[in-house]
Amino acid sequence: MLSKKQVKEARERALTFFEKANIILTKEEKDNIEVADFGLNELEQTGLEVVTYVNTDRCCAKELVLFPFQTCPEHRHPPVEGEPGKEETFRCRWGKVYLYVEGEPTSNPTAKPPKGREHTYTVWHEIVLNPGEQYTLKPNTLHWFQAGQEGAVVSEFSTKSRDEADIFTDPDIKRIPVIEE
Repeated sequence: MLSKKQVKEARERALTFFEKANIILTKEEKDNIEVADFGLNELEQTGLEVVTYVNTDRCCAKELVLFPFQTCPEHRHPPVEGEPGKEETFRCRWGKVYLYVEGEPTSNPTAKPPKGREHTYTVWHEIVLNPGEQYTLKPNTLHWFQAGQEGAVVSEFSTKSRDEADIFTDPDIKRIPVIEE
């Protein structure tokens, strides 16, 4: 569970990353940055800061901030309501992102899973995204990603997002953040 203070601090910190990436947000977008700790209470290691611009029945656009070495844990977007699952494209805007997907494992991967959760990371085909580079994931593809030492800002373009339906490898994860009252 996140405290209101943690959410406020993470939002303020995320704004500094958006500034570095020259991404302009409205006041409403700034006030509504989602801070996700995935229910693990280790935001610095496992977490994500998200601005959702649009999420309709057909498309979704988001900005993601990852603090230095912060990890979005391994998951997939399964078929939902007769649709094949979310297809998504990640485009690095600032910093560096290490994306891991199904495929031939990289012999010496750069990213390291959060301590104590190594067993919940199973895909090791590394794709490195620098500013201006992008990668598209097919629906239901197991993946996870981690920022480099400076952190990162990533634009996500996808079909409809149903975060609550994501399936995580780590059974302790809860995708929808809980903030103490």
